[in-house]
Amino acid sequence: MWVQEIVNGRPAWRHTPSGVVFRVVPGGTFRMGLSDAELDAVRAIERAGDADDDLEAFFAGADRARPVREVRVEPFLLARHPLTVAQVRHWLPEYEDSFTESASSTARFEDDLDDLLGALPFRLPSEAEWEYAARAGTTTLTFSGDGRPDEDQVLHDFADEERTAAAENSFGLTAMGSANEICADVWIPHFTDAPTDARPRAGDGPRVVRGGAGDLYPWQGCDEWLLLLSATRDEVQDFTAVRPVTSVPIS
Repeated sequence: MWVQEIVNGRPAWRHTPSGVVFRVVPGGTFRMGLSDAELDAVRAIERAGDADDDLEAFFAGADRARPVREVRVEPFLLARHPLTVAQVRHWLPEYEDSFTESASSTARFEDDLDDLLGALPFRLPSEAEWEYAARAGTTTLTFSGDGRPDEDQVLHDFADEERTAAAENSFGLTAMGSANEICADVWIPHFTDAPTDARPRAGDGPRVVRGGAGDLYPWQGCDEWLLLLSATRDEVQDFTAVRPVTSVPIS
């Protein structure tokens, strides 16, 4: 069911029935949440005139990703990119996607999300796992630094391996932040009393989503690039993408 191979010069695990490529995300600890340094970096972008609009709403909502805390994460496998239409059809053969005409593009779900989650032999990432994977050992706004991220980090179609590979972070993951990716956690608008390990926060209500900058592309001058930040989080509203997680296979 699993085969190890080299993808873009680094090890990967391929789930052979579906073709989904997973990367090993090593265990470790990290500082989760929107730090003071990151807030200062966004203010610097605004002062330099590189923000499209007034960022008052972003700063007013910063507490949704605070307080910053240290989180311990165990090793896990995470899909290299969100599930594509073709991959989803392995589990849901009748799946149709109204958001794209390409089978190699990110699949997005509305009413059929529960059907997919019920069929998958994998689970959703906790948002701690998602942010840890997105940061890939960095402490900056995105894995590429504290500058304003641009369209080069937005990727929805994975037919072009060269472009897909060029967008990887140091964990070998690509398109982190492009799609609205659902996490296992229930939405709680802050990190107060959150656990110090990577367990998802349980409860009733909407789940957390991470990313979504590409879902609003081409950007309309409303600072959609902020959705590419590693710490940006929100509650699920409309459609969402799925990037599954599973345990590291025993070789």
